[in-house]
Amino acid sequence: MDVAVFVAVFVLALGSSLAMLFARNAVHVALFLVAGQVALAVAFLLQGAFFVAAVQVIVYAGAIMVLFLFVIMLLGVDQREALIEPLPGQRPLAIGLGALLVLEILYASMRGLDLASASPEGSAALARLNADPGNVEALARLLFSDFLLPFEVTSVLLVAAIVGVMALARRMGGPLTASERSDRAEEVAA
Repeated sequence: MDVAVFVAVFVLALGSSLAMLFARNAVHVALFLVAGQVALAVAFLLQGAFFVAAVQVIVYAGAIMVLFLFVIMLLGVDQREALIEPLPGQRPLAIGLGALLVLEILYASMRGLDLASASPEGSAALARLNADPGNVEALARLLFSDFLLPFEVTSVLLVAAIVGVMALARRMGGPLTASERSDRAEEVAA
């Protein structure tokens, strides 16, 4: 059963990643990115990393993607504008950097396999890494005791920033028509 879920999750992650590369609409790209992030969260659940899965959904698929979609909608990204490359050499540079990233991932994967090998040194190193089950409890204790005030101030600042951006975007929308002015007057009166 776990193997079937594993295969389905990574087919979804790979499919949404490829669809994200070839989608022409910016909103569709953002939605494919959400699908990929949810697939990764399920993969973390399969590995028993419940905290990382929750953070993946809450922070990345939730908060950051809402901000991405908000910016996309606010800017009104048009298909024609999105396909024009402002810098002529950016595509070859991106391909080169992507190839470099793939090589780095392969190198890190090979080093990770060496660490987890059956040799006594690899097993001892893996045992040292797994001696402490993690610092999620310590992080939660620090965040919600010693740093509770900065945590709450940050959340209030983020909400204020979103409200400010929405107010500025509404104001920059241009002059109101007579019907919009009367609708707004009715909203204020109510």
